[in-house]
Amino acid sequence: ESAERIEIENRINQMTQYLKKYQNKVKEFGPGFEKYFNLHYDEKSQAFILPEERCSVVERELDLAGYFCIVTSEKMSAKEAIELYKSRDVSEKLFRGDKSYLGNKSIRVYSEESARAKIFVEFVAMIVRCKMYIKLKEELKKLDKKLNYMTVPAAIKELEKIEMVRQLDNIYRLDHAVTA
Repeated sequence: ESAERIEIENRINQMTQYLKKYQNKVKEFGPGFEKYFNLHYDEKSQAFILPEERCSVVERELDLAGYFCIVTSEKMSAKEAIELYKSRDVSEKLFRGDKSYLGNKSIRVYSEESARAKIFVEFVAMIVRCKMYIKLKEELKKLDKKLNYMTVPAAIKELEKIEMVRQLDNIYRLDHAVTA
C-alpha cells in the first residue's frame, strides 16, 4: 500500500511540475492530465493559466492503493498466491504481446495447415519464454543484487551465440560456450 501511495503521489507531483512549466503558455494537455486536474485557460489568448487538483479523484485513488483480492482453489500463503497471480499476469501479457515478440502481426502463410503449424510453434516459443522468465526470476532471488543481464531478452541474446559445428571427425561440438 505504501509503495502504491508513494507512486501515485509522485505521479501527481510530476504532473503538477510539468503543468507549471507551461503556465501562461499556449499548450493543450491530454486526458491523463484532465483526469487529475481541472485545467484553466485564458479565454482570450487560450494560454494555460493554472492546474487545479481534483482532490476527490486523487483521494479515491489513494484510498484504493494497495487493496486487492485473490481467491485460490488450493491452500497457499498470501505471498505464494500473489507470486502465482503475477506470473500468470506476465504470461497473459506475453501472449497478448505475441504480435510484437514473435511476428504474429500477420500470419503470411498460404494454407490453414501452415497457419496452425506457425501458431503452434509460436505457442511453444511462448511457453519456453515463460519458463526462462520463471527460472531467471528464481535465480535473481538467490543473488544479492539485480543484474541487467538477468532478463529474458539478454538471456536469449546470450543463447544466440551458441553454435554447434560438425568437425572433420563428424562429431558435433559447441563452437561457443555459454557464459556464467
